[in-house]
Amino acid sequence: MQQFIFPMSIAQNLSSITSELPTTVTLVAVSKTKPVENLLEAYNAGQRHFGENYIQELQEKQAVLPNDIRWHFIGHLQSNKVKYIAPYVHLVHGVDSIKLLTEINKQAAKNGRVIDCLLQVYIASEESKFGLEPGEVEDVLRSQELRTLEHIKIVGLMGMASFSEDLSLIEQEFSTLEKLFLSLKDLKLANVDLTELSMGMSSDYPLAVKHGSTLVRIGSSIFGSRNH
Repeated sequence: MQQFIFPMSIAQNLSSITSELPTTVTLVAVSKTKPVENLLEAYNAGQRHFGENYIQELQEKQAVLPNDIRWHFIGHLQSNKVKYIAPYVHLVHGVDSIKLLTEINKQAAKNGRVIDCLLQVYIASEESKFGLEPGEVEDVLRSQELRTLEHIKIVGLMGMASFSEDLSLIEQEFSTLEKLFLSLKDLKLANVDLTELSMGMSSDYPLAVKHGSTLVRIGSSIFGSRNH
């Protein structure tokens, strides 16, 4: 007799992943390119943190989905697009310059908010990734410019490992970011409170959690392969 294997639902995928994660780790469901119906299924299963890469797509989804969703912007944010998400974004994951922090601060002030940000650190062995060099991070945190930005808070670091099947390479990159985070997290500076370490995606999040990640960004393991 022929057996049929049915794919797990979004709710089942979420349940399976969250059951593996320590309570100290927040699951960010990466919902880029996915239809609103998929996000609602995840929402109805209890998911509240969603990550988007594209401003226009995030705008369209935020307008029609429940107000208690916490939106994470995880793409490469251009300064001229900050104004569109400043009224509601929960966390900006990929900040890699004082210039961008200054613009986020400006738009947050217009909305009477303080916007939480992560500094993106370049840890991969690929030129296509963005981010600060590890040695530049403390310079940004200690900079005079940062002290003047009262409408942003640097709450942690974010990094993306190499797109590779070499798990030893990925673990080495996560370890590098973990050590940097631990060396900086007790800094007492204006607008800085390092509590979050964002690293790990569908293919490597168990390794990221092993190395102290507090935010994992998971898309395909929840929603299936990406829609283009």
